[in-house]
Amino acid sequence: MASRDTRSQILDAAERLFAERGYRGTSVRAITDLAGANLAAVGYHFGSKAELLAAVARRVVEPINAAQCAGLDRLLARTPDPSVSELVEAFAGPLFDEMPAGDEGGARTSRLIVMIISDPADEVRAWTGPAEDTVRDRYLAAFGRALPKLPAEELWFRMRGILAVTAVDRVEVYNRRLPASLCPPAGEAGPRWAMTFLTAAMSAPPTGI
Repeated sequence: MASRDTRSQILDAAERLFAERGYRGTSVRAITDLAGANLAAVGYHFGSKAELLAAVARRVVEPINAAQCAGLDRLLARTPDPSVSELVEAFAGPLFDEMPAGDEGGARTSRLIVMIISDPADEVRAWTGPAEDTVRDRYLAAFGRALPKLPAEELWFRMRGILAVTAVDRVEVYNRRLPASLCPPAGEAGPRWAMTFLTAAMSAPPTGI
């Protein structure tokens, strides 16, 4: 039990610090100090700082990926060619579900996703594996059928934009950085607005060169 508790405490501390400081700005000592663990515990439980980041990222992303896959399965069971709006809902909806704007855990998840998207450290892009690749490839294929004129590179750029827009919105609302007059009303207005915006962004004609 003690070993499992220590591992969880390290994961919690690492998630918080990686989200706040980025990968390179977070030392193993800072993580173990916050977790109340000894310095060797990271090596014992995870092997390295990079593997710790991978464990943190997967703990956050796996529930989102599972929900995204389940949503796509439901759509494809109904029709082989879901609409763009349906695909956006299935892809982005779990992000909002896992990142509630008024919850510290949701805000931390949002900040971590922003860090994963923007941090320049190579280790931040090296943690993904077959599970993450499967989700990406399934949605790329589904969006590709719905948007056959959109090049694959631009399609993936727009899908990454869904992640970025959602995460930044959740962080901004949680931190209350916007004037009250610009904040969405309580309830589901924010996610609904986002779905409308993201559907339009995904559906825009190819940019062209």
